[in-house]
Amino acid sequence: MVAGGKESSSMVKRNKRTYKRKREEDFERIDSLPWSSSIPIGEDDEGETFSTLFAGSGELDGGFLSLEEIDEADYGLALPTIESGIAEGELKSKKLAGENDDGDYENVEEIIEGEDGDEDGDGEGRDDEDEDDLESRKIKEKKTKKNKEKKKEKKKKKQKKIKEAEKDQESSAVMCDEENKVEEEVEEEEIPPEFSAWTSMRLHPLLMKSICHLGFNEPTEIQKACFSVAAYQGKDVIGAAETGSGKTLAFGLPILQRLLDEREKVGKLYSLKGEEAKRYAADGYLRALIITPTRELALQVTDHLKNAAKDLNVRVVPIVGGMSSAKQERLLKGKPEIVVGTPGRLWELMSAGEKHLVELHSLSFFVLDEADRMVESGHFRELQSIIDLLPGTDRPNEGNMQTVQSSDTVSNAPKKKRQTFVFSATIALSSDFRKKLKRGSSKSKQSSSGEVNSIEVLSERAGMRDSVAIIDLTTASILAPKIEESFVKCEEEEKDAYLYYILSVHGQGRTIVFCTSVAALRHICALLKILGLDVCKLYSDMKQRARLKAVDRFRASENGILIATDVAARGIDIKNVRTVIHYQLPHSAEVYVHRSGRTARAFADGCSIALIAPTDTSKFYTLCKSFSKESVKMFPVDSSYMPAVRKRLSLARQIDQIERKGSREKADRTWLEKHAEAMELELDDDESEEERVDNVRQRKATSAQLNKLQEELNSLLSRPMQPKKFSGRYFAGAGVSTTMQNQFAELAKQKQSQMQNGGDKKKRKLVVINQNCIEPLQALRDGGNEMLNMKGQSAEKRRDIASLRKKRKEEKIGRRDQRRDQKKKRKLMASS
Repeated sequence: MVAGGKESSSMVKRNKRTYKRKREEDFERIDSLPWSSSIPIGEDDEGETFSTLFAGSGELDGGFLSLEEIDEADYGLALPTIESGIAEGELKSKKLAGENDDGDYENVEEIIEGEDGDEDGDGEGRDDEDEDDLESRKIKEKKTKKNKEKKKEKKKKKQKKIKEAEKDQESSAVMCDEENKVEEEVEEEEIPPEFSAWTSMRLHPLLMKSICHLGFNEPTEIQKACFSVAAYQGKDVIGAAETGSGKTLAFGLPILQRLLDEREKVGKLYSLKGEEAKRYAADGYLRALIITPTRELALQVTDHLKNAAKDLNVRVVPIVGGMSSAKQERLLKGKPEIVVGTPGRLWELMSAGEKHLVELHSLSFFVLDEADRMVESGHFRELQSIIDLLPGTDRPNEGNMQTVQSSDTVSNAPKKKRQTFVFSATIALSSDFRKKLKRGSSKSKQSSSGEVNSIEVLSERAGMRDSVAIIDLTTASILAPKIEESFVKCEEEEKDAYLYYILSVHGQGRTIVFCTSVAALRHICALLKILGLDVCKLYSDMKQRARLKAVDRFRASENGILIATDVAARGIDIKNVRTVIHYQLPHSAEVYVHRSGRTARAFADGCSIALIAPTDTSKFYTLCKSFSKESVKMFPVDSSYMPAVRKRLSLARQIDQIERKGSREKADRTWLEKHAEAMELELDDDESEEERVDNVRQRKATSAQLNKLQEELNSLLSRPMQPKKFSGRYFAGAGVSTTMQNQFAELAKQKQSQMQNGGDKKKRKLVVINQNCIEPLQALRDGGNEMLNMKGQSAEKRRDIASLRKKRKEEKIGRRDQRRDQKKKRKLMASS
């Protein structure tokens, strides 16, 4: 038994040696294989190297064979088929590694020893081992346990790292996935057929959704023309179109489209490059700066862009004067992408070092709305300072603003190419400018004073490129095609009467009355308020809160009347403005276009009426010549109403005069008392007793006169205004006006229809006879047959000027001859 045991132990040892030798040969052969180094090798926490077959798997420790290098015959490996999938590969890797189903690694030596030493399976071979073998086996078992524990720890650490990497990848792709989900939802929503005209513009799905919510059925011509060249070709744009043609969205849609496209690109880069993509993003920086000449226009542009960007997560902020600068600074701390403002307040915040307005390196859009107003002499000097601050202009930045920008911030932030937009309704008047830009020679001579005094200089200073897209959709007349122009010839002192006639007899629909001076505006407002008309006023010296309230009141009233200076001529979009009245003619043709453009907006119709005094005749002819107008209609005025109009207006003027005198005296007394109190002085009362009594009597008489006039005017205002020929006792053929005839004809038609239908059993409403409800446009179409030929008038004007010059020349020659005769007489008397 001992000999047999020794033989069996020697057999086991011999088998061990042969197995070890074979295993070493296999390892040498495997190590000699051409392992690919294309997969990066990392280090675990203990400093040992490792590599994985693919991300997320930690099964195979060692190298990685590329598909081109694998040969089944050379390596003796069975390659997994495509159908077998990852599961078979995992099973094979487990078998190669000696891993059992429970995840534990078996000792290879134990398996072989058990198979060789205990062939029958009864365990007798193990009893025959000597003590040395048992000790060595125990040591090996301890080592294998330690190796198992180490491998398990390594595997856990690897799995932890893989999970963390997967989490990072998932979190980095969240932004892109959310945007893609939103886009898929938008794409799934079918575009209604009434909005199919927008599909040719290839709008972003989110932007298309906003357009559908706004209810714009189709794009306007200026929007179609500007979108493709601005959004897809990236060109600078000079746009000219009639008033009310949708110029705000013409530059607003390309801005929003590009911001959405950039956001998508950054999201894709973030999913690929992770944190590296942040350097391509311009989040937190100003992307679009829009400058307008008036506060009202800036607020209106802000509202339009906010509505268009409602679901896009794009912030739009107005920066205008007349409001709290501290509140606007708080709004800028939110880092909005788009800022709309007026030059004065913008430059005030920029010069104060407002960070969001000064860091313009990521500015992608610079927009000048109503650009012709910007370059008027003496206006908006701050604009040239803002333009000089823009990066990329030819002229260097001036002043002390260079110290405001932080060089570190500028270098770390992404720089963007900037597009420049210049829009107005009257750029078409500068034909030379169009020709220069089309030839690519937009560079013009700088003015000696360095001021921005023309569109050419403005474009050059703003960095506009030569490859600018000029979109001029204006016609020869420039005015909107559905505006019907007319005029009323009257004396200067009669303007108030004709204005009141139009507002009272043809007062249907919203009306804007434009004045050139604030004094005329206040005079009109006072008279019309005394005459019982609810009017709103708007001029530049008003506080911003009062200006906003006036515009809101005007919008809320269907038959509202707004008395305004040219501050309301630019860009204010108020629906259903039916009539524009030029109480005083503007100083330029451009302002006349913008004034008249407050009506007939969005291809609606409207009426423009100019009150022409003899001193305004030549100016009106010049305006009509600028618009290529050959003839203009005269607004029909029913002269039978004028006596009643003049009587009411006379009473209103007397009341206004008394009230003005009283308010002036009161203001003077208040001024004296206020300053005397400030200087700690006492006012001497030099009036005698008789003077005091006279003053009291005079004030009482004035008050009684004022009450009497007010009662008389109120009695007139309580009755509808009737023409002079109208009789209250009976209707005469001569006393029935055209309006009454039309009303009687309508009543007769209604009576006939009721008789045919068997009579109307309902209670009839009271019909007011001779209460004129015809709006000015309809009155102009019905009765404005008289035309004034501009060609004949201009020739007559030239003849008058020539005759006047000839007359003056003759008078000058006569005076010179007279002086000569007098000199001769003096010489003769001196010689005698």
